[in-house]
Amino acid sequence: MPAQLPHEAVSGPTTVAQRVDRAVRRLSGWDALFFALTAVAAVAIVVSGPAGSRTWWALGVILALVTAYVLVGRAAMDGRHPGRADAYLALLLPLTAVSTALTSAGFVLLFVAYTQIWFFSRSRLRGAVWCTGLTVVVIAAATVAAGGWRDDLVGFAAQMLASLVFSIVLGLWITMTAEQSEERAELLRRLEAAQAELAATHHAAGVVAERQRLAQEIHDTLAQGFTSVVMLAQTTQAELDRGRPEAARTRVTQIEQVARDNLAEARSLVAAFGPAGLRDASLGEALVRLTERFSAEADVQVRLVGDRTAGDDLPREAQVVLLRAAQEALANVRKHAAASTVTLELVPSHGEVRLEVVDDGRGLPAGTTEGNGLRGMRERVREGGGSLDVGAGPAGGTRVAVTVPDGTANERPPARGLGPAPQRAEQEVP
Repeated sequence: MPAQLPHEAVSGPTTVAQRVDRAVRRLSGWDALFFALTAVAAVAIVVSGPAGSRTWWALGVILALVTAYVLVGRAAMDGRHPGRADAYLALLLPLTAVSTALTSAGFVLLFVAYTQIWFFSRSRLRGAVWCTGLTVVVIAAATVAAGGWRDDLVGFAAQMLASLVFSIVLGLWITMTAEQSEERAELLRRLEAAQAELAATHHAAGVVAERQRLAQEIHDTLAQGFTSVVMLAQTTQAELDRGRPEAARTRVTQIEQVARDNLAEARSLVAAFGPAGLRDASLGEALVRLTERFSAEADVQVRLVGDRTAGDDLPREAQVVLLRAAQEALANVRKHAAASTVTLELVPSHGEVRLEVVDDGRGLPAGTTEGNGLRGMRERVREGGGSLDVGAGPAGGTRVAVTVPDGTANERPPARGLGPAPQRAEQEVP
């Protein structure tokens, strides 16, 4: 059912007047139609009608109809006063009938009457009843004016009945068309509302995804850098306590370098760039810098083996995934592994590139669960279309393998597992 205007009753069918365009509901169109037709009727009465009291009475009836329209009809056109609408129709019918009985030019008012009946009626049934009533009173007025029923009124009555049928059919068709237009307008309104809601939902989801991305970027860069600064500061304090100023000075230099690197990463995040290490270097060069800095900071020997150019042709996003994975894997080595040697290797194979980080530390205890760092790494790798495997190294310790597609193959072979998934326990790897 078409949507109703705010002032409409909830029950019962709505009228044509309640479904017309808002511009028409401002009365300008209906005012123009009404006054134009009444003016035509008045001119026709004056021109074609014989001079005398009947002409003046007919003009008086038109004036009365205009007065009823201005005082009663226009006030009911907003649909909020159904009683006034019925009152106006109750005046419209006899005034139209009297005008047509006084002069033949008054039949012009029938166009006004039939049109306004459908405009002011609150249902199809009421419209049909009012149209029938108008036809009856017009035939009755013509009969009274003729002094009784005569044979020549049969044709007139037949014409009026034909006009009645035509007005009802036309009114019902207009009502149906208006209802369909209203239904389409309502469907469009709902569609626009659904589109707006969907856009808002997508926007909210995008905001959440961007927050998660930024949180992961901060964890993989700034948080790890600050951790390095804290650990280096603690080491510097220990060197000073031991009376080794040269060693402490070296650590201070490392703190400065880490802070500068963190500042570059922060500026990259703010400027929506990629990692600062990849801005003016290849992936292999960025990994070399990463391993050298980590070796100096953590006193852990880090070796970069394999083909250092294997990732140079990767898409930018895939290079970011591998570099962030290497940063996170080394951060976990520093926090948990107690390793003395770490090996990074880039391996190109079958339309993909694999980065392996293997340490000789204590390894993953049985039942270790993934912390935020590994979960974020896994999510980043998954979004990049790759896979992440974490398990025991070939000679103990831990092995982290990140595989990303190089964009040259449509299908990647199944990921090679590194053993059963760790079982859940209380200890957590960040």
